[in-house]
Order: sequence, then structure tokens, then C-alpha cells
Amino acid sequence: MTGDAPRGLKPVPLGEISAPAMPRLGHLEVRLAVDEAEVAEGQALRYRVFYDEMRARPTAEMAAARRDFDGFDKVCDHLLVIDHSAQPGRKVVGTYRLLRQEVAEAHGGFYTQGEYDVAPLLTRSGTGTRFLELGRSCVNLDYRNKPTLELLWVGIMSYVSHYKIDAMIGCASLPGTDPSALTLPLAFLHHYCLAPEPWRVRAQAHRYVSMDQMRKEDIDVRDALRALPPLLKGYVRAGTFVGDGAVVDEQFNTTDVMIIFPVAEINERYYTRFSRGKKG
Repeated sequence: MTGDAPRGLKPVPLGEISAPAMPRLGHLEVRLAVDEAEVAEGQALRYRVFYDEMRARPTAEMAAARRDFDGFDKVCDHLLVIDHSAQPGRKVVGTYRLLRQEVAEAHGGFYTQGEYDVAPLLTRSGTGTRFLELGRSCVNLDYRNKPTLELLWVGIMSYVSHYKIDAMIGCASLPGTDPSALTLPLAFLHHYCLAPEPWRVRAQAHRYVSMDQMRKEDIDVRDALRALPPLLKGYVRAGTFVGDGAVVDEQFNTTDVMIIFPVAEINERYYTRFSRGKKG
């Protein structure tokens, strides 16, 4: 998610993030899903992006329903960007799945634990640190532009402020399952964005793929940034860290990296534009 917020765009007020009526940018609105029907619309968008467009591999049940879903959907909050001018059935044009730590711990853990060992991070950070997992992010092809992406940021930062989140984690994806074809962006992330030790996590041993495949001095930073998907590039510009090692996800036809995003480390430009008030 990149770029500056459009003029006049404001975060969702605290205490109102789950209310149906939210500030809009023109005909676009960001808010949480309020019922199962809206969650299903987000799942249908995920199916179109992940399975139709990106050639992920659906289960037979998903293919029949034309929705992407799993057990985490029932316990997560679903952030949506809604186009109120769109035709019926197409109004959800962007989505993120949000899983707070206390909810994850009550329901078997985070989704990302299937790819990365996050337990040491949770232990090192102490009981006072509150984590939020970001997942299943996608935007309709016709809406992959600044207003939609920035509305998602406004929603996330409002949610972070409302629940007093200290750090965000999640998996971000590069297209394809051949890490050798992704040497430049993976090496760039390893050398320039690797999390410092207190925040570092490592890919599960049986899935670990080294990202350190190129010397730092051989990396062309501009070329590397151009090779990153827009979402991951936005994370980098906002100041996120990445974990140690990539993971190949055959089902989704991607190579994943772990993002670790301490709220206190967010680039000041992003924080002040997409959240209420100042850090601290």
C-alpha cells in the first residue's frame, strides 16, 4: 500500500470502527463487515483474486461456492472497502482479515504459525505487547489504486488505535513458487529489512528457504523495489521488518515472507497520515 493519503481523508473515529456508517472517500467506504453476508462477499472477492487471477488451488468445496474460506474466518474481523456505486454483488472491492492476539490464543493460535515460528517473538515481547495478525489482503483489479489502498490503511490504523495494538504480523506474498526467480527481491528484503533480534522470527524448519542468495553490495535497490508487489513495497516504505527465511505456498502459488510491524517503528509519514494523533 503506497502513496500519501488524499486530502481530507480521515481515520475512522475511535469506538466507531464497527458501526455501519463510516467516513467515505467519494463512493468508497472502509469499515468492518457487519454480518455473515458481508464476510461472504469478502470471501468471494478473495476467490476471484487468489484463484481466478493468481491461479491458487481451491478445494472442491471452495470451487463449488466460489469463495475462499477457512476456519479462521469465523474468529477474525473482516475489514472491507465498499463501493457504494457498484452493481449488486460487486460492492466489496478490497479486504483484509484481522486477528487479534487474545482471539488467536483462544482459538488455537495465529494462521502464520503454519509457516513461521512466532512463539519466541510472543515470549520475548512480554505479556504487555499486543499483536495483530494481518492476512488475506486483496483488492479488485479495477480498484488497485491509491484511494482503495489508502482506505485500507486508514481502517487498519484506526483498528490498531482502537484496540491499542503494539505490533502487527502476517505473511506477505511474492508471485510464484520458484524462489530462484525471486532472488533480487528476497535478497533485498533480507539485507535491508531483516528484523532486529528482539523482533525476529524464523520460518518453520521444514519449510525454510534462505533469502540470503545475493551479496548486499550487488543489489540494485531501485530494481529490487520495482520487483516487489505493491502491497509488500508499501510495507517496506512504511518501515516494516521481515523474518528470517521465505516459505513456498503451493496452494496459493506464492513465495511468502513474514512481516513484523512494531507500531512504534512505523515511518512517521505513514503514521501521522493514517492514524489519529501521534505515536506514544
